[in-house]
Amino acid sequence: MAVTESSRARGVDRVIAIFRQLHIAQRPMTMRELIEATGAPRSSIYELAAILTEVGWLETAADGSVFFGREMHYYGSDYATHNDLISRAHQAILALVRKYEETTQLCMLEGNKYTVVLSESSARPFNISSDIGVRVPIPWTATGRLLLGHLSADEIRALIPADDFVLDNGVQIDFAEFFRDVQHAKEQGYCCTEGLSNAFRLCMAAPICDRAGFPIAALCFMTSRDTSPERRTGMLEDLLQSAKALSHR
Repeated sequence: MAVTESSRARGVDRVIAIFRQLHIAQRPMTMRELIEATGAPRSSIYELAAILTEVGWLETAADGSVFFGREMHYYGSDYATHNDLISRAHQAILALVRKYEETTQLCMLEGNKYTVVLSESSARPFNISSDIGVRVPIPWTATGRLLLGHLSADEIRALIPADDFVLDNGVQIDFAEFFRDVQHAKEQGYCCTEGLSNAFRLCMAAPICDRAGFPIAALCFMTSRDTSPERRTGMLEDLLQSAKALSHR
């Protein structure tokens, strides 16, 4: 029985690994790519892909590559519909995009990383966005600074891997400076960063708080650093008002 249970557990782990790799890739993957990415046996990947395709969790293209199937969309839609915060945040994001025509997002921490949960882009030719669900180092973001205000310096050091303080352009973020940013964001009730993970990007983040007053998520604008001071002020005021409306009173 133990062997059977262990085998089933490995099967579940491999299904999770397949889904994670497809999400990371953000595109269909061949069997060979999945085998290499997951490290699972060839026979196991082929068997699982066939089963998951049969139930609609995966779809297989003519060239044999696989990606998420229609059933996965239904499950995601169910979750978004029945999660009160996500459902309400989506409406708030749509309203902000209609008013400012700027990319607007709902962002959260996932373990020791940052993720975009919802994102809506404007119809403007130039917009800045991040992929939904992709795990990004916390120090690279305004949201990361905003959502760590309840932690001490030692707790933050223990949470964030040292390598995550190195931006993708090779620049090292000083921990003391990062911690000062975290404290400043807590004091002022929002966080703005410029040219951090992208030289041309301005990010504004406003906290969504739980009943105890702790920030659990953030509404964010992703826009250009060329945005005028007057427009920045209006965007930030509306962002803060929308985030406050989404918070538990």
